[in-house]
Amino acid sequence: MTLAQGAQQRVGRVLEGLARGLAYFGGLLLVAIGVITVASIIGRSLAGIGLGPITGDFELVEAGCAIAVFCFLPLTQMRRAHVTVDILSRALPPRVQAGLGFLGDCAITLASGVIGWRLWLGFGEKFPYGSDALRGALQMGYKPFYAETTYDLQLPLWIPYALSVAGAALFFLVSLYTMWRSLNWVLAGREGVA
Repeated sequence: MTLAQGAQQRVGRVLEGLARGLAYFGGLLLVAIGVITVASIIGRSLAGIGLGPITGDFELVEAGCAIAVFCFLPLTQMRRAHVTVDILSRALPPRVQAGLGFLGDCAITLASGVIGWRLWLGFGEKFPYGSDALRGALQMGYKPFYAETTYDLQLPLWIPYALSVAGAALFFLVSLYTMWRSLNWVLAGREGVA
């Protein structure tokens, strides 16, 4: 007995595609960060001939790494690739292993919800747009007096927050899906049953 097995598989394929696409974006972002870092280091070492570091390179690296983390979390959860310690659980019966996996997915879902919620509140503090009514309906808090920016590049901080919130939202949706999938595995008696 399982709960809507066909629907679960269809939803899983859609979420897997979205998570994979977001992870590819995160990978490209990390490659760009690497290129910026290398170019900036080479510019510093060749300062004697008129070159110099890239202005605001540390700001780009900081924002890019934060965004990349949230780009990778959905696919990591979809594939159950988080770090686990399963030395003792491998000796347990398959149904108990599936139950422990379900409990782990429940804990990740709770954590992803809290992370997404807190990140949303942080985004609301940085985002300087929207009417008071809309901001109130979306629980964004009061509008800041000015758009907070980075020091060198004057990059508005709400932009990396917005991209991170998108990744956190998909992470939460994938976590809900993996709870559903794990519950079906518990009902089937072992993990990985299609």
